[in-house]
Amino acid sequence: MSEAENLFERIIAREIPADIVHETPNTLAFRDINPQAKTHVLVVPKTRYRNVAELAAEPELLAEVITTARAVAELEGIVDSGYRVVFNTERDAGQTVFHVHAHVLGGEQLGFFGRYEGRGNPHDG
Repeated sequence: MSEAENLFERIIAREIPADIVHETPNTLAFRDINPQAKTHVLVVPKTRYRNVAELAAEPELLAEVITTARAVAELEGIVDSGYRVVFNTERDAGQTVFHVHAHVLGGEQLGFFGRYEGRGNPHDG
């Protein structure tokens, strides 16, 4: 087996163990080792793209990543209560592994995005 370039490639190659939740021929979903919500699963394409902007060049694979995220939400029982799918792109957004991955978060009430520190919904008048 060849040397994988990053952590996710090593997980895909089964060189590093992971708690795998779901797999398709083109995607792998596994639990985040540092969960930020009760449910926190990462969905990665098995082919490496640096970020979601690069993956956008392959719309069918991008759609499969989103479909896999939905399957994870179904398996985790969080479809009805709600879930969030997040792609971090580059360092300032918090991307630390440069192999595109979707975070599927849910299973509890989630907070707001970014630096908003007010109360209530910022979109309510």
